[in-house]
Amino acid sequence: MLAYLVRRLFLAVLTIWAVSVLSFVVIQLPPGDYITSYIAQMSASGSFVSAQEAEALRQQYGLDKPVWVQYLRWMKLVLQGKFGMALEWGRPVSEVIGDRLWLTMAVSIAAIILTWALALPIGIYSAVRQYSIGDYIATFIGFAGLAVPSFMLALVLMYFGFTLFNMNIGGLFSDEFAQARWSLAKAWDLIKHLPLPAAILGLAGTAQLIRIMRANLLDELRRPYVVTARARGLGEWRLILKYPVRVALNPFASTVGYLLPYVVSGSIIVSLVLSLPTVGPLLLRALIAQDMFLAGTIVLLLGVMTVIGTLLSDLLLMVIDPRIRLEGRK
Repeated sequence: MLAYLVRRLFLAVLTIWAVSVLSFVVIQLPPGDYITSYIAQMSASGSFVSAQEAEALRQQYGLDKPVWVQYLRWMKLVLQGKFGMALEWGRPVSEVIGDRLWLTMAVSIAAIILTWALALPIGIYSAVRQYSIGDYIATFIGFAGLAVPSFMLALVLMYFGFTLFNMNIGGLFSDEFAQARWSLAKAWDLIKHLPLPAAILGLAGTAQLIRIMRANLLDELRRPYVVTARARGLGEWRLILKYPVRVALNPFASTVGYLLPYVVSGSIIVSLVLSLPTVGPLLLRALIAQDMFLAGTIVLLLGVMTVIGTLLSDLLLMVIDPRIRLEGRK
């Protein structure tokens, strides 16, 4: 077990380094740089930036150096926990991300918990009661969840919120807590606002996991060991929950690796619609402005979340499925 963890941690560090290289290189691929975007923005507003001023800005931000030099400087700052300077904001990246990262994690975890809490029982019921009315309803909800874009659902809910209840359902805080310091009252206000964005972001994942759980459990229910357990008189629900469900849970555990970054990267449009103070809109703005340090840091954090999620899913699989533990011992 210890050797497995050491090996996984080594691979995790190697993967994070590879993600940092790829993210920095990909951000540099579009023509121009942040100064080019800055000049275009100033020209659109009627201002003029001379060539000398542009060159001075490039020297000030270190954009006149080769890409590999810029990467090494950035990695040096990353290892110090500073992540560089957000060029568009004129502030350190850690300050710009700030609470947005923790709010993103809160929304992501809430969406994953809601996804699991809905998909697991519905998927089990849909498999056990195959072709029943409940199964058809769950199938309809599943296909609807896969077909309806999350941002459209957010727009529909906002419309009904305004027209029927005369209330703004966007954001993660009430007006009085938006700029307030953190306190128990602000934390409770955040908890009250979490269910709606979590439900919107988790709908597609819930629909997908319902179908996965149903298909896997139906496959397990036809196995010989289930028939044998029934023949020995084991109770139906005890049999289902003790054996087939545990095996069918493997796809659930394996989704942790991609659900964490998916909720962040896939929520950019939803965050814009609902005015959520998460890192999704910040990443979009950084990419448009070619703010390489801010965009690179967010992409790097997404990679770290993916690696952590994959490690957690591997450990969870070892707990759920004894076959994986026995194979590791061999």
